[in-house]
Amino acid sequence: MATMMRILIAKPGLDGHDRGAMVVAHALRDAGMEVIYTGIRQTPEQIVQTAIQEDVCAVGLSCLSGAHLRLFPRVVDLLKEKGVSDIIVFGGGIIPEEDAAALKRAGIAEIFGPGTMTSDIVVFLRNNVRSC
Repeated sequence: MATMMRILIAKPGLDGHDRGAMVVAHALRDAGMEVIYTGIRQTPEQIVQTAIQEDVCAVGLSCLSGAHLRLFPRVVDLLKEKGVSDIIVFGGGIIPEEDAAALKRAGIAEIFGPGTMTSDIVVFLRNNVRSC
């Protein structure tokens, strides 16, 4: 029997606006995935600790505060430091195209900006995440 894909949705940094993260979390749940939502104002260390404890397949980060270039790569780096190589990290928020390219070079698998259809995120995860 196949196991349900487990996805962590997190809001790193001081950004307190979580509507987009909640919309994504609900869409993933409605697509049959198990979603763990950390809430707002999480540190990269807290996010990585939760990802490991919850044995997730992917971590979705949402940032509207402009700190994505610092916070998103920190999550990827911490996962590497912990020896975790099988968790995909993806992100979303108000992220300029040039920053999205830099984030991908830093190990973020994909960036979803404003107006992204939630079905696109579901398809991305189904096509790129290992079974867990």
